[in-house]
Amino acid sequence: MTSDVSEIIETDAGTARITWHRAKQARLVLTLGHGAGGGIEARDLQALATVLPAHGVTVALVEQPWRVAGKKVAPAPKTLDVGWRGIWPAVAKPGLPVVSGGRSAGARVACRTATELGAVAVLALSFPLHPPGKPEKSRAGELLGAGVPTLVVQGGNDPFGKPAEFPEGDFELAEVPYGDHGFAVPKRAEIGQEQALEIITGRVVEWTRTLG
Repeated sequence: MTSDVSEIIETDAGTARITWHRAKQARLVLTLGHGAGGGIEARDLQALATVLPAHGVTVALVEQPWRVAGKKVAPAPKTLDVGWRGIWPAVAKPGLPVVSGGRSAGARVACRTATELGAVAVLALSFPLHPPGKPEKSRAGELLGAGVPTLVVQGGNDPFGKPAEFPEGDFELAEVPYGDHGFAVPKRAEIGQEQALEIITGRVVEWTRTLG
């Protein structure tokens, strides 16, 4: 049972917006931020918001202030972190354990701030391990420094880091075969787009059962 309710939040980085997809009997809140090139309409974020409430997880989709303001380019990581800190009291208000998560740049924000904000876990969707074609510019330190149970869900063909490129570490890694950075799969793939999304939602449902 979900309700789609938007809440405006004033942060030190500007006005943010949370769209709530509430579980009827929630035991966790999963807070998800978007990437630097898109918003909460991303296919993986929408799939999780649709599926998880039936499994006792309230999903809060967060639009960063730059996105709410209609800007095309995301600000510096430091500013993204300020916006994320600003929405945290609202997602913690229900008094439930909060999982911090997001896709791409949003996953980096979740990793950088998890311990400080008291998140019980991190969900990193399409973690941008490095810029495309520049594996030497690794962001593994952010992922490895999350300090809480972490699940990475990564496309098999993600140019920002394929699953095999990830270092050993204290996190779980789930692969979406053939998926690119947005979890799109080519028509020639052995799985369809719906199956790709089912892999994501199924793995996250399974993982959230181990939390809280």
